[in-house]
Amino acid sequence: MPAHFLLTTFGSLGDLHPYIAVGRGLRARGHAVTIATSEVYRTKIEGEGLRFHPARPDVGAFLNDPESMRRAFDARTGSEYIVRHFFMKHVAESYEDLLPAAREADLIVGHPVSFATPIVAEKLGKRWISVALAPVAMLSVYDPPVAPGAPDIERFRRLGPWFWRLYWFMGRRVVRAWGEQANRLRAELGLRPVRNPVLDDMFSPYGMQAWFSHVLARPQRDWPRDTVVTGFPFYDRLEPGHGMNPELSRFLASGPPPVVFTLGSSAVFHAGDFYRESIEAARLAGCRAVLLLGRDPRNRLSGTLPETVFVDEYAPYSDLFPRAAATVHQGGVGTTAQALASGRPMIVMPCSHDQPDNAARVTRLGVARTIQRDQYRAERVAAELGVLLGEASYAAKARQTAGEMAKEDGVAAACEGLIRDVG
Repeated sequence: MPAHFLLTTFGSLGDLHPYIAVGRGLRARGHAVTIATSEVYRTKIEGEGLRFHPARPDVGAFLNDPESMRRAFDARTGSEYIVRHFFMKHVAESYEDLLPAAREADLIVGHPVSFATPIVAEKLGKRWISVALAPVAMLSVYDPPVAPGAPDIERFRRLGPWFWRLYWFMGRRVVRAWGEQANRLRAELGLRPVRNPVLDDMFSPYGMQAWFSHVLARPQRDWPRDTVVTGFPFYDRLEPGHGMNPELSRFLASGPPPVVFTLGSSAVFHAGDFYRESIEAARLAGCRAVLLLGRDPRNRLSGTLPETVFVDEYAPYSDLFPRAAATVHQGGVGTTAQALASGRPMIVMPCSHDQPDNAARVTRLGVARTIQRDQYRAERVAAELGVLLGEASYAAKARQTAGEMAKEDGVAAACEGLIRDVG
């Protein structure tokens, strides 16, 4: 029987695109799909033939506010700011907005920062499935992620489970206070408080899907019970039907594969000197370059650019990355997924949130080099590109990893699991 799925998500395009991919997959299987998210994404969602339901907060203004983006991408405090002072601040409004859409749903599928989703589901007695978009959500002692706000913690990875049990215990105590507003709302609704709305209690008792590839992380015995790793659900169109700029296609065909420099869909609003340093790095390395600047006018480059450099706002990664020699990016999980699937090696300049952990994982895979943001200078980037493109092992491992990922179908696995979960 056809079912009605409500998908809730908030954040950048990296947070939206997997839900569009799965929503399209569910619709193709004959089901009704509503995506509840920020108003700024209405046109994009409806353009894909999916139902849209507005839910606060609207991230549009947030992404375009320089001070908010500066605080959001602070390596130490960015995640606390995003969670505690933005998404959790609006949890009551999110609940109010999600409630009418949830009443009509047969199954609700939540996003990690949609903190109202479990509250709405519990209040209505609805089944819901939680989603992890990146391995950083899993505080495993056996495969410990690089915690947001602690980019240097990777050096202690070798200390083993005893260290990480203590570390995650302390981390949970710190983060517990971030969820006070969720528990305040629960009390107003007559629901019992939960211990940690931001960490363990954001996972559903009905099931969990990990929308990333096994090459990035494999299930551990201390992950949430019944977690299913589906593979990445890919979607990367800026607008429905939007393809690659013909001028970019001609540039790609006119010479050797370039290095692609991009900051994804959120760090691009806090680019700093990334693009200027990247142009000089490409010159020093003797590479052609493609720079994706986004729509932030502050990223526009003045002066005459070399003929070996092509600048555009956006290009579908699935079209562009396989035609590159390598990619240089910020390490968001959506960008990382496309870079892995392309079979090309990469340099990652992580900023905050899931990015340091994603960078550490692809570096351990042998497909990447990592440069910390405060060390991103043209000379360093050029030297790392020399290693990345000069040592055959990186390209070979990148091709091997892409081959393993090609065996996964993230959309199909996610859709089939959710359909079974309707019950």
